[in-house]
Amino acid sequence: MANHQSALKRARQNEMKRLKNKSYKTTAKNAIKAVRKAVADSSAEQANESLINAVSALQKTASKGVIHKNKASRQISRLARQVNQIPTS
Repeated sequence: MANHQSALKRARQNEMKRLKNKSYKTTAKNAIKAVRKAVADSSAEQANESLINAVSALQKTASKGVIHKNKASRQISRLARQVNQIPTS
């Protein structure tokens, strides 16, 4: 464990950042799951709504530096492709 005052402070800051990052990641993962569930149910309207929420969550997560911007872009692209492949009736 850290002994110096600055190292103790840094450890506290890192713990707070870890918890915030975990929250952002969980939100993004849940948004992705919602889109995939809507795609599996072939619910186009629900999938489009979920996709909008997922894009927002992923972009926010990437802007905070929790995940890489290219990873967020790749996931958004893949989700959009899945949603667009839902047959509309």
